[in-house]
Amino acid sequence: HGDLIPARAMSDILSAEAQVDVLLSGTEPQMVSVEVAEFYKHSRSNYEARHEDIKQMERDILINASAAQLVEQALHVKGSVLVDSGALAVRSGAKTGRSPKDKRVVDEPGSTDNVWWGRVNVKLTENAYMINRERAIDYLNTQQRIYVIDGYAGWDPRHRVRVRVICALAYHALFMRNMLVMPEELPADERETGTFVPHFTILNAGGFPANRYVEGMTSSCSVDLHLGRMEMVILGSQYAGEMKKGILTLVMYTMPLAGHLPLHSSCNEDEDGNVTLFFGLSGTGKTTLSADPRRNLIGDDEHVWTQDGVFNVEGGCYAKCVNLSADNEPEIFGAVRFGSVLENVIVDPITRAVDYDDTSITQNTRCAYPLTYIPNAKSPAIGGHPKNVVLLTCDAFGVLPPISKLTPDQVIYHFISGYTSKTAGTEEGVTKPVAAFSACYGEPFLVWHPIKYGTMLADKLQHHGANAWLINTGWVGGLTTGHRCPLKYTRAIIDAIHSGALADVPLEAEPYFGLKYPTKVPGVPDALLNPASSWGDKKEFEATSKELAGLFLNNFAQYQDAVPDSVTAAGPGGK
Repeated sequence: HGDLIPARAMSDILSAEAQVDVLLSGTEPQMVSVEVAEFYKHSRSNYEARHEDIKQMERDILINASAAQLVEQALHVKGSVLVDSGALAVRSGAKTGRSPKDKRVVDEPGSTDNVWWGRVNVKLTENAYMINRERAIDYLNTQQRIYVIDGYAGWDPRHRVRVRVICALAYHALFMRNMLVMPEELPADERETGTFVPHFTILNAGGFPANRYVEGMTSSCSVDLHLGRMEMVILGSQYAGEMKKGILTLVMYTMPLAGHLPLHSSCNEDEDGNVTLFFGLSGTGKTTLSADPRRNLIGDDEHVWTQDGVFNVEGGCYAKCVNLSADNEPEIFGAVRFGSVLENVIVDPITRAVDYDDTSITQNTRCAYPLTYIPNAKSPAIGGHPKNVVLLTCDAFGVLPPISKLTPDQVIYHFISGYTSKTAGTEEGVTKPVAAFSACYGEPFLVWHPIKYGTMLADKLQHHGANAWLINTGWVGGLTTGHRCPLKYTRAIIDAIHSGALADVPLEAEPYFGLKYPTKVPGVPDALLNPASSWGDKKEFEATSKELAGLFLNNFAQYQDAVPDSVTAAGPGGK
């Protein structure tokens, strides 16, 4: 990578540090007119001013520094402290979450026909990108020390991506050291020799704002992806999650090109190697249900399903910390130790104890830690073909069955819909649930049209004979008159899926969504399985069911022209 020397040539003549120096020298200046050039051709001032200061900047470059070195450096930044468990606690500045409205994708010839352009992938011109890129490089060049992390996205050696992160904050470097697969974590026979040359480079200048006068900028934040240059530029946001999700967005584009299915999901397996994928938006129980001490964790967020099985994209986990406790989530609680990064938590100034219940900075408190900090994590994080795929939803309307078995068309419909709901009580006076739809359970990170991912998933399930299930971890009996499905029953449902106990159980159809649910599940009351039986007022149940069905139909209208009629018919009101 760089503007002077092709990437392949770099590997032969330049060290990693020299590659970074070349990149940070910026692009070559544009030529002046022939008339001006001729006028100054023999000028003494031209001779004395032919060099640029940017190419002579002196800076300290730390490449793949240890966790201890990075913690030491990070503690020099105001607001960073070591907590009582040994983890590093930091503040991410004004941004405490991703800025999806500021995400831009460069409209370039190699990818323009493949990208799902619109509200998710907003076009950016080549010229605007290069201005932002130069702005990021200029900012990085003003730093006395910059940090470089060279690692991999993906545990499978046949498909992993070499990633280079260049940043100004030690905490960002430590974060990515945790989230990437680091060279020393690989089996000895998979470690590459020679100079590291990245496939993908992230320039994180999040401490410096974007120029609002640049075409396409709508705020001081801009997160720009260039699929032709295989680069990402971050301006105006110090939230570390932008880097993690930038890599997911890259994988969401590149893997389908090779016929592989990228997935925003968690994944675990039993001792016999039987793999389950879990999809779900925030609050659906994805992390809780996949963190099963009886099963090995392959990963908690990003995976790819290839012709050989699944692999984790990441080398670490980025877990929510709100209300974290040793009793409820012992594995995550135990991972908050030296080397981990806590973002935006409240720390006692004397004892350095963390108050995980205090969300005065943000509800989105997080911890980034290596996968190896989880006792039952599998390494290398690779598994076989999934036996079961679980789509999780938290239906606060209280009308979806706790478990439904999905047909291939229903898989596409519900995967593309990506439904869950926001519960009432989050705002004063709110008494009704709010439906939330996120295509493929990861809409902000999609690059291709959702139908591509949905069709690939259905093909994978059919080819490998995997079962697909829709699990509702939300309410039974309605939001105001009922209660949330007890976790012990949801766990019993997942256990029944894993044990094969549902293989021959009769299925019964409900009338509003075309879903079929088992009439018996070991350890679960029969009445709980039929959502209608939990409602005292049957007319209210019918009205609420029709209301949610209408929301499904309204949301899916944007996709129905791109999917087969059979998929549209697999939703509410279908035949």
